[in-house]
Amino acid sequence: MVSTILIVHVNLDRTIAKRNGKVAIEKRAFGKTGHMSSAVIFGAAALWDTDIGTAERVLDLLFEHEVNHIDVAPGYGTAELRVGEWMSQHRKDFFLATKTKERSYRQAKEQFHQSLERLKTDKVDLIQLHSLTHPDEWDQALGPGGALEALVEARDQGLAKYIGVTGHGWTAAAMHQRSLAKFDFDSILLPWNWVAANHSTYPAEFEKVISYCTEQNVAVQTIKAIARGPWGAGATRNQTTWYQALEKEEDINNSVSWVLSDPRIFLNSVGDIALLPLVLAAASQPKDCPDREEMVKIGNHTGLASIFGI
Repeated sequence: MVSTILIVHVNLDRTIAKRNGKVAIEKRAFGKTGHMSSAVIFGAAALWDTDIGTAERVLDLLFEHEVNHIDVAPGYGTAELRVGEWMSQHRKDFFLATKTKERSYRQAKEQFHQSLERLKTDKVDLIQLHSLTHPDEWDQALGPGGALEALVEARDQGLAKYIGVTGHGWTAAAMHQRSLAKFDFDSILLPWNWVAANHSTYPAEFEKVISYCTEQNVAVQTIKAIARGPWGAGATRNQTTWYQALEKEEDINNSVSWVLSDPRIFLNSVGDIALLPLVLAAASQPKDCPDREEMVKIGNHTGLASIFGI
């Protein structure tokens, strides 16, 4: 972990040092919530196993780019604790979201209250059903005595303002359509990048659910914008994420610009804290959307591949 922290410190210092004045990331309406969230949402999974000093330096970087939305989860190691250390001074500065991966009412309620304690806050802006893509889990979470009842109760009690659902893998878009037909969620989260856009079936399902969300004013968060592929043998970087990310600045700039060129969606930042400055820099100074030829070229020289299998 020492080498990771050193890389983070160097990258943060360089990123902040080469900027003069504000480099704010564009703000977009986060669905029907009325909140103007930064187009890049800070994915606090990056704080999975960090010390307090590193976490504070990340906060400085968020302020530098005017990132005003944090997405965390109890399953992200120490992330909720690290975010909680900020909240006493900075709660008003952020739209704060967390999640629960529990599927029953009782367990989801217990975990949510634990999250409030860890985050050192009396309420969150968004509570989400985490990674809800398996049909059996879907039936339990949205059925009688399921986790959704705990989230609705929390909203009714003023402990959470809004309710969302997240998903991973090639079934996420289709499962979100099913979820939205069952309940009026305020937000969804799902994968989107160049590889996903060229999958055999996913793009059509993605567009279908995004179009519905646009019509119903449901916020859409996307993940894995700079995913390169699964970790391969002989990888040299510290594997702080479960997939290998793009690392070169030009590739990250193009991939971030490609995702953010769709004004209907948000981009959740990278889980590798050492690459976070490059993602935020790319979003702060976006280039024109790369054309297909340019993205194909990136795919060819980096070996872009699916992280979800076929």
